[in-house]
Amino acid sequence: MGRDNQAKHRQLARQTRKECLRASYDRILIVSEGSKTEPLYFEEIRAAYQLHSANVAVHPSQLGTAPIQVVQYAKQLFENGDLHKGIRPRSFEQIYAVFDRDDHDSYFHALQIAESLNGKLINDAGQTVHFNAITSIPSFELWLLLHFENIQAPIHRDTVLQRLKQYMPNYDKGTGGSFALTRTLLFTATERANKLAETFTAYTDPEPYTAIGSLVTRLVTLRNT
Repeated sequence: MGRDNQAKHRQLARQTRKECLRASYDRILIVSEGSKTEPLYFEEIRAAYQLHSANVAVHPSQLGTAPIQVVQYAKQLFENGDLHKGIRPRSFEQIYAVFDRDDHDSYFHALQIAESLNGKLINDAGQTVHFNAITSIPSFELWLLLHFENIQAPIHRDTVLQRLKQYMPNYDKGTGGSFALTRTLLFTATERANKLAETFTAYTDPEPYTAIGSLVTRLVTLRNT
């Protein structure tokens, strides 16, 4: 057996063992625009609630940070899998593409593509897959700021970051520990995000909006489903 084949065999064996340990609740794939901030945040939640890594996989987009690239990579990773990442093809019930509005030209197109994929993909159990765009206007940091302030009017991403640092002085993109620092205010942030969603949507730019709270709620209640 060649060296490459041996490596592939070991990867497949590790993934098979991992699948055997998988819990009975839904398998969720999260693909993010950010390469560090969002993955670290969701990994912290996975660890805090002891969700099995075979059930919750978090990966940054490898195609680029544009919203359309995040959606495309989420679809690609689901369909093709990646044994180097421990992912088998079509091994999820739910897919979440996480990206910001910012000034991305492909933002609205990405929303439309995500909507078109919802319920159209089939997983390895023959089930239709939920494909969801988890967006924030203007940025992911709005979700964190909602833990401390009730934002209900348009706000620039630079202002969001400045005000967030008043409560989290050491916060910077790519740093960890955000969930631990905000966990006790999770209910407050969720209520404020839900209030925004009663008036605004992912399409009503530049009004503030974030769906991060819905994904966080899904994760923290996953073991009870």
